[in-house]
Amino acid sequence: MIDFHVHMGRIYRHDYPAGIGLTVHQLIDWMDRNGIDIGVLLPLESPEGAPGYFTTEEAVEARDTYPQRLIPFMCVDPRMACVEQLIDSWMRRFGVSGFGEHINELPFDDPRNKVIYRKCDEYGLPLVFDMNASFLIDEVGLPRFEACLKDFPNIKWVGHGPAFWSAISADDPRGGYPEGPIAPGGALDRLFAEYDNLYADLSAGSGYNAMTRDPEFTLGFLERHWQRLMFGTDVVFHTHHIPQFEWFRTLDIPADMRTAIAEGNARRVLGLV
Repeated sequence: MIDFHVHMGRIYRHDYPAGIGLTVHQLIDWMDRNGIDIGVLLPLESPEGAPGYFTTEEAVEARDTYPQRLIPFMCVDPRMACVEQLIDSWMRRFGVSGFGEHINELPFDDPRNKVIYRKCDEYGLPLVFDMNASFLIDEVGLPRFEACLKDFPNIKWVGHGPAFWSAISADDPRGGYPEGPIAPGGALDRLFAEYDNLYADLSAGSGYNAMTRDPEFTLGFLERHWQRLMFGTDVVFHTHHIPQFEWFRTLDIPADMRTAIAEGNARRVLGLV
């Protein structure tokens, strides 16, 4: 099983001691206890992401400690200097496998973000982004994001976050954790159908909420898009409760769909197949 959305370190240090971050050894122990074979490490290097930083260098060091278990991505704040040079350097020196977690308070299609997108498109990388009402700003229907899907077709876009997953419903509230039935005709169904470079991980409260608020709709959504969805947790703390494990264990879907979501799609996106 591959967890496509893993963090470690002291990125939520304001919650100490309630939210004690994970060392790399503790992360591996957590993975072992939960049946995770490989974790995709997502650094956080933007101040909007958390009250602390998890750097690309730390993710690479963790990979080098457990090279069979951890796959590092890179992250850089688009408002920093030398963004393109950093991405080139990390690809050349560290052999990172993707970009993310991408999160900032700019519009999704801001020119500074597009500097990152151009480099990721050049390398054909997966890019995990966190979209909320005030992060990577977009409108109902995700028109800014859709323009980037068109303009940067070599990126494997991996959606995540409340404003991404709220677009599963036609009555999209632009973020949060909406309750109740999903209205057919949401932007995500259309975007998944039209763009084969769009993927999503099922991590965090946003992914779990989208998959459980309307079980009947969920089954149809999985049947339509199971080849684009990847298991993920967004684990951060020692005491982090992850409801996705029980949900996925009891989900009544065919074996080929289960295998694809559990690891097959992630292997394809990461180039492991």
